[in-house]
Amino acid sequence: MTYPLSKPFTMPSASAFSIVCSGLGWEKEALVAVEVKIAMHICSYLLLFLLHSVMFWKLLLQTTWFRRFHWYWKFYPQKYRPGSAVLEECYEFLYLVSTASEDGIMTFYTSGGMNMLASHMSIFPDGSHQMELSMKLVQLILNKLSLEIINQDYVPELSKIVAAITRQFAVLHNAVKFDALHLLSAILASKYSAPLYDSLRVLPEKDLPNYMRDGIAAILQNRVAPTEKLQALILADSMMTIFGERWLIGHINLPGVKEPIPADRCLVLVLEQSRVEVAVLLNELAQLKDEASKRSSAPAETIVSKKRDVAIAFSLLEKIISLISNASENEGDIIDENTFMKVIKGLNETIGVVLEYLQDAKEHGQRKGDDLLASVRIIGSYLAETPVACKEKVRELLEYMLSIEGEDEPSPFYSICFLLPLLCQMTMEIEGCIALISCGGHISVVDCLVKLIGPHGYMVKDNGCIFLACDTILNLLLKKEQLRIPLDDSTLVNLLKALAYWTEGINDPSTIMMASSICALLFDFTSEKALLKHPNFDVSTLDSLSRLIARSLASWGQGMSDAAKSEMDLLEIVTQGYSQWVDRFPRVRETVER
Repeated sequence: MTYPLSKPFTMPSASAFSIVCSGLGWEKEALVAVEVKIAMHICSYLLLFLLHSVMFWKLLLQTTWFRRFHWYWKFYPQKYRPGSAVLEECYEFLYLVSTASEDGIMTFYTSGGMNMLASHMSIFPDGSHQMELSMKLVQLILNKLSLEIINQDYVPELSKIVAAITRQFAVLHNAVKFDALHLLSAILASKYSAPLYDSLRVLPEKDLPNYMRDGIAAILQNRVAPTEKLQALILADSMMTIFGERWLIGHINLPGVKEPIPADRCLVLVLEQSRVEVAVLLNELAQLKDEASKRSSAPAETIVSKKRDVAIAFSLLEKIISLISNASENEGDIIDENTFMKVIKGLNETIGVVLEYLQDAKEHGQRKGDDLLASVRIIGSYLAETPVACKEKVRELLEYMLSIEGEDEPSPFYSICFLLPLLCQMTMEIEGCIALISCGGHISVVDCLVKLIGPHGYMVKDNGCIFLACDTILNLLLKKEQLRIPLDDSTLVNLLKALAYWTEGINDPSTIMMASSICALLFDFTSEKALLKHPNFDVSTLDSLSRLIARSLASWGQGMSDAAKSEMDLLEIVTQGYSQWVDRFPRVRETVER
């Protein structure tokens, strides 16, 4: 049984042999080896034999060599530091030992190997054999251990290792560049990488974002395998998650390019490759689903893989949409005008591709799937900024999009949340209100709001969805004179109960005024007597809503707070509504006048 070396074996130097022997606990023999050259040559031949001996490897793994190597390194002479032949031989030896058995890399890891790699890799010369061997050791660790465990044990060390590998990804232009790409994408794409992201944000190595931008741009603008371009997109998505969308804009250094490269080049490269991925992957997904339906069995792994890949491209497009939106509002000078128009044109075309994918899914009766939900999300994100884009196609598919469910959803919810920015914009105009009501979308929005603010409320990251749903409902109710809004008793009661629950014990002026304005408009559809006859509506809910109206009206008049002044438009809705239906709600009048 033999253990092949990663490069032809050369006679180890006295210094390398001294380190190895010392690490094994052979201190006396080490001194002899250094001082007596004859003994050195004899031991070297012996070592060459032992490298191919199973007993030697087992012996080495049972010793404390791994634990002692790093300690010896701290005190070793500077002349044997980075770039030295001695250190290169030691790392070659380390790699051989780590691959000698199934327990080799685990011994390395548990003996402080991550600490050693973190301290060494930052000072190794670019492209050196030591750096290459270090990266191989990192790969062995990733093959053996879950990133969940590594992120629990060695987050600071892993962040330093990532920074060192990122530099190699940027400055090298050989096979090691692609090794670095594979390592970085495996590390940063992990669902356990949140602690690592936090560590990278505060890393003293400030060049990491720039190195990553250089490496990604080099991959995307050259002819490389599609899988490697996708890995470059994974890294771009991770960088924007860590450093924000502005990371896409910045100086780029590329080999052989003397002309200045525009700062927005990375933005264009990422956008174009993301668009290619979306077009290709959605087409493949549609074909796979069609084939699966005919065979009555789906190639599950392939479909899941395609869905995961298209989610990455969608995530990048959504971040680019955010960047463009912020640039147009606040920082228009960071993106060249021609680039800006090119990005808008590309996004329009891609949104058209996504809409075609949804049209195909609708025709095949598909309403459930995370890929469909992700498609709705990207459409909602873009059309919230440009509501007139693809206007006819969007309204044609609106009812279908509102009915889409994620894989684990019992009923549509997130699809409605994703479309709320668009729906809020649409319902500012009568035409948009009619389009929403004609497909029953107003009921979907009400149900969504009830789920968000009711006693069984869904968890959301912020109140943005809540207030978008409220604004959409307000837009509809304020146009009730021009519209015929079909609102059944059950929907009306459920919304009123949710408003009562949401505002009980709340002192936030924005919440109180928004809820009371919707309540005031809803009361105009009914009466106190009719509500109390409903089996799901009781006096306690009416009393809670009465207190809500009273609290909002109490802020009217002289001495109004600044918060109340900022909600004057909503306050006017409450006062006008109150004057129209107060005679039909004696308990509300009693509470207000008390």
